[in-house]
Amino acid sequence: MGKKNYLIEGVSCTGKTSVCNELQKRGYHSIHGDRELAYQGDPETGKRTGTASHENHIWDVEKVKSLVANQDHEVTFFCGGSRNYSKFIHLFDGVFVLEVDSATLKRRLDDRPQDEFGGKKKGAGIRFTIASNERRYS
Repeated sequence: MGKKNYLIEGVSCTGKTSVCNELQKRGYHSIHGDRELAYQGDPETGKRTGTASHENHIWDVEKVKSLVANQDHEVTFFCGGSRNYSKFIHLFDGVFVLEVDSATLKRRLDDRPQDEFGGKKKGAGIRFTIASNERRYS
């Protein structure tokens, strides 16, 4: 979609959606990958799965390739996380990896709507895993 294409990645609650929204407000062409490209599938084969899990949250590689090939915009930002990024990361001109500190992570998890990934209702186990992984890498 752009003459230059950038991926904005990061673990849950780092602000990928917020960055995408802000880029759109400022007039940049930005794609919410988690909303527009994602589905539950096998990260290696792309075959759809019947389960909803963090490990199977992948992007449609053919859609990514098609969007990158379209040069209607000067720049396009692809925002979101994907377990199969290795299948398309080489298509991007650059990658921004967002990070978050423990206090911000906990606040964002607490503020998440119940129906979103990591939200209170849907993801008590996920919330613990995210917090545990964040501590391990900080």
